[in-house]
Amino acid sequence: MIFKGVREGKPYPDHKLSTRGWAKIPPRQLRLDQLTTLTKVLALDKLLSEDSTFYGDLFAHVVRWEGELYLEDGLHRAVRSALRNRNIIHARTLDLDSLDLSEGAKPLEEQLDVTAEIPTRRAPDVVETPRPPHPSSVPPGNVPPGGRAHRRPRSTGWTSPTRPDRPW
Repeated sequence: MIFKGVREGKPYPDHKLSTRGWAKIPPRQLRLDQLTTLTKVLALDKLLSEDSTFYGDLFAHVVRWEGELYLEDGLHRAVRSALRNRNIIHARTLDLDSLDLSEGAKPLEEQLDVTAEIPTRRAPDVVETPRPPHPSSVPPGNVPPGGRAHRRPRSTGWTSPTRPDRPW
């Protein structure tokens, strides 16, 4: 079995998330056997088309509702992936379980975190030591501490033009 299940229609409330809102969600890998598709019909011409994502999002759209993952957009990409013996797809996942869907709540696009800068995780006790400069970045004659004096800077492939007073 490729998918966890197949159903027609959305069991979750309409989120009205725009393309810009989906773009705020970073893609991640999901297993196909964890997804329930929301479309029973598969268009063979879309499945075989090489440019089916030309005007759309490269990543599938998945909605988490009451602990289940529903494939809202990207069925053809998921089936193509399965036909290539891959059991994962890259998808943007909207977690409706963690968002406020009440009447007076902010719109979902405002509730989504801006993900342009993802912080790197580091252990608090790790101290970075500065690295010595690369030998090619040091002018000739200046040897960096711990550097190698016998190496010349890398060649750029450019040679100076010939001078009229020196014909050779």
